[in-house]
Amino acid sequence: MPAGTDHRFCIRPRGVLRGAVLTLVFTGVLATAAATGSLPRQGGAGAESSDAARTDTVDRAALNRAAAAAMADGKSGKQAAEEFVSRSGDRWGAVYDKKEYADFEQALDGAYTGVGLSAGRAADGGGVKVTRVQAGGPAERAGLRAGDRLVSVDGRPVGALSVSEVVSLLRGDGVSGSTVAVRVERGRAAWTKTLRRARVATDPVTVRRLDDGAVLIKVAAFTKGAGSRVRDAVRDAPAGAGVLLDLRGNAGGLVAEAAVAASAFLDGGLVATYDVEGEQRAVYADGGGDTGRPLVALIDGGTMSAAELLTGALQDRGRAVTVGSRTFGKGSVQMPSTLPDGSVAELTVGHYRTPAGHAVDGRGITPDLTAAERAEERARTVLSGLGGGS
Repeated sequence: MPAGTDHRFCIRPRGVLRGAVLTLVFTGVLATAAATGSLPRQGGAGAESSDAARTDTVDRAALNRAAAAAMADGKSGKQAAEEFVSRSGDRWGAVYDKKEYADFEQALDGAYTGVGLSAGRAADGGGVKVTRVQAGGPAERAGLRAGDRLVSVDGRPVGALSVSEVVSLLRGDGVSGSTVAVRVERGRAAWTKTLRRARVATDPVTVRRLDDGAVLIKVAAFTKGAGSRVRDAVRDAPAGAGVLLDLRGNAGGLVAEAAVAASAFLDGGLVATYDVEGEQRAVYADGGGDTGRPLVALIDGGTMSAAELLTGALQDRGRAVTVGSRTFGKGSVQMPSTLPDGSVAELTVGHYRTPAGHAVDGRGITPDLTAAERAEERARTVLSGLGGGS
């Protein structure tokens, strides 16, 4: 691995990849997560992209030339890069300044500096509401709850702002200890609280025992350490207990973490193939996984990217019954490129396929059993039929 390579973004499957720095992420969702501390289910306009055609890759050398030329003319290299990516048609491409990219990396690390809440558009279209409050975070300590409506942040009304703009206001300078005043409505009551931003660790994996003896493993995102958490949960599950692997709303994350999660259920073998600028490569599971325990994977339209990579491996290799609805269809690979002004462009450089050779980008993965409603109940019934419950 070359000096300076960021190992957090690397896939290193059995020597098939050397020196590449890759992520398989939905960057817009993760950028929001860096501010709020949650990797939320994709919705809105993004969800309409599941039928879109595969995106062409971007010429990274041409991008660097464009950014350098802009800087030579006294213009912003970042702005030139954004215009280049926009014209390229790369729907997953994104350009960050140094601070924004540091926030993005923090999200993938599973920790961030913020107030510990997730924000989303209110169902009635009337502004922005709190969708989740991080346990032990500044928002929870101040008494905020999911469902509260955000009225203003530091005196600025947020009703007409996008969720990402509200998130940016909540993060502010991203400095632990700085404060932000948030006005909140709950029913007919309204009040203002001053929150002190803090370093908050997210928990992407939750595990609980179901009343029928099965184990539910919910993976919200494949941030750093998530794969090991899944593997440990499977190892700690009682003998004979089935596993319900809930990947609904999982926005993706690090490929290496998805591969570790796959290793919990597979005894080695292929997880996915992919191409990087025309070169074919592969991701493999480690050996020694639990191949006999009954397994059902829950998926939906919010299952994306690295979560789809895991789903495809378990489905194609006959390891899990998949239940739910078709996944999002984000099967492209991004690689970060540092531009002359220090900003970073995340660009699409290739696409991955499942072990059976199925393309995911723009198509998604169709579950073995479609269950638009009461999906978890259907999944538990299937798991019981496989011998995974009492």
